[in-house]
Amino acid sequence: MVVESRELAERVELAWSVRASHFPMVIGFDYPVDTALISLSGDRCDLNCAHCGGHYLKHMRPIWDVGEVDAPSCLISGGCDARGRVPVTSHLEEVAALRVGKVMNWHVGFIDREEIEAVAPYVDLISFDLVGDADTAREVYGLDKTIQDYVDTYRLLQEYVRVVPHLTIGLRGGRISGEYEALRALSGLDMEELVLLVLIPTQGTRYADRQPPSIEAVTGIMTEARLLFPRTPINLGCMRPHGEYRAKLDVMAVRCGLNKIVSPAREAVRVAEQLGLEIVHTRECCAI
Repeated sequence: MVVESRELAERVELAWSVRASHFPMVIGFDYPVDTALISLSGDRCDLNCAHCGGHYLKHMRPIWDVGEVDAPSCLISGGCDARGRVPVTSHLEEVAALRVGKVMNWHVGFIDREEIEAVAPYVDLISFDLVGDADTAREVYGLDKTIQDYVDTYRLLQEYVRVVPHLTIGLRGGRISGEYEALRALSGLDMEELVLLVLIPTQGTRYADRQPPSIEAVTGIMTEARLLFPRTPINLGCMRPHGEYRAKLDVMAVRCGLNKIVSPAREAVRVAEQLGLEIVHTRECCAI
């Protein structure tokens, strides 16, 4: 075990026992090659967020250039306007053409009732990024939003579609800032599944020279999530650092009792086998 704190090590063991009490001895390892990544805005985003700067939009296909999609599922996303809203209604005709026979997972940002009613027929689930404090929202996104604003949007979305909250650990330049508050907010909401992510300091962004949060800090949040939500599937998503960091993190994710890991490190696969977990492989976005 890579954590040094005895107290945290004990919480990891408790988290594993909670997981073993509420779930079968099965873990999902996900390789999401069968989900098409589609942007409604191309590589444009008015926010120029500190952790992304439009970098990740460049890996998505613009909706106007998509044509036919052979994949069984799509992630419909895009950059935001200055209010933190993805232009969800801007290309509904093209989205409708893709809809038949496909599972649609959307990122929408902030949204109003009229917009969610317009896109709901084309949505199977929404992956909703939750931010736990106003300082993080302001520094990262340039938005004056509180945790209550995020909770209100979450509740609105729940009236129409399935919502899977996503929480990025260390989003504020590698600092832990609002993550525990976000978990506590989720504890008062209906939640079928939770996806945890970790900041990747990315070249060309304002956070390029930052460090991701320590493995112990991330482990603390993973254990807190497992203990707060003993019956809720918790996934470690695709957005997290690679290399030695990922090797250590993924091992702790298994030991903390998470249910699914996207593109796991070899070390995590070995630990899962040692713990007697049956491994199930999937090939689409982990929230699907």
